[in-house]
Amino acid sequence: MMPYLLSAGAGILVGVIYALIGVRSPAPPTIALIGLLGMLVGEQVVPVVKRLIAGEPVVAFIQTDCARHVLGQQAGADQPPAVTTPDGGKA
Repeated sequence: MMPYLLSAGAGILVGVIYALIGVRSPAPPTIALIGLLGMLVGEQVVPVVKRLIAGEPVVAFIQTDCARHVLGQQAGADQPPAVTTPDGGKA
């Protein structure tokens, strides 16, 4: 959680500096960021549908692999993400 707070704090600081010197932020508009989020979530639709068709558990996959892909490695996680092969086995 701390990296997220530090990142937000740094962003706010830069925003204040930009406002003080009268410069517009080069950050993309919110609509572009929403589109990027949609792309991340959309990438997970195919693996979820494949698991549904194969009769494999979906909820656990969404809570682990999908969440890690969309949200990134969470701060404080003890282990790096497991590497899996395309057929679902461990590398």
